[in-house]
Amino acid sequence: MNIRRRLKDRPEVYTGSLNDILFILLLFFLIVSTLANPNVIKVNNPKGQKDTKAKQNIVVSIDKDQKIYIGQNPVTDINQLDTLLITEVNKLRSNITDTPSVVINADTISYYGEVFKIMQSAKRAGARVVANVQ
Repeated sequence: MNIRRRLKDRPEVYTGSLNDILFILLLFFLIVSTLANPNVIKVNNPKGQKDTKAKQNIVVSIDKDQKIYIGQNPVTDINQLDTLLITEVNKLRSNITDTPSVVINADTISYYGEVFKIMQSAKRAGARVVANVQ
């Protein structure tokens, strides 16, 4: 009587590193899929000979105490804001041909109403508005 078991070699696939390989492939395809945007139409933009664009920014700041500054100059009365912005825009407009832009730097605890007043004043002055809330 043959009591010995037969030792059959069963084929095995070592899958210990399979998880690592699949994880790396998943990351690769996620990164590649965000870089490739099929909805982009390539357009040849004109190239200028020299850079003639000058700085056209008027910086209006609102600090945490709700004080408004145009550049480094404080605005004492909010009712004077329109006239001050119009004079600044006209100064820049006389030197350049593009529309000047007003950059608003507002503190995080400043009131949104003040920011909107400055935006409306800049629009009335004929400038573009860029808000930068910190």
